[in-house]
Amino acid sequence: MKTEPQKVKRAVTDYSGNRSVQTGFPSPATHYREPMIDLNKELSSSRDATFFVRVKGDSWKSHNILDKDVLIIDRAQVAQEGKLALVITEEGFDVQRINASKPIELWGMISYIIHKAV
Repeated sequence: MKTEPQKVKRAVTDYSGNRSVQTGFPSPATHYREPMIDLNKELSSSRDATFFVRVKGDSWKSHNILDKDVLIIDRAQVAQEGKLALVITEEGFDVQRINASKPIELWGMISYIIHKAV
């Protein structure tokens, strides 16, 4: 009786893991394997409508916005009463709270204020 060679199929299941089994003291470099935080993804709901504005000067100190802070402006966000917004004025841009009784030309809503570390 003659036997013919059979092709051996390779296993489809992959049993390899992303991390090795650790014994003893954990490595201090373990956190380097974690994915990086993407601030664009975390702080903006719509990338095409989100803008970053660096503040120069302290003219908006009353809104707790200081020199060198970064404003994250979302142009897709709907205006809400009492929220901070970047508005267009005759002189340029201004930060104002939305007030339904006061007409404004809205450029975008301020979704986050990033303060410079001291």
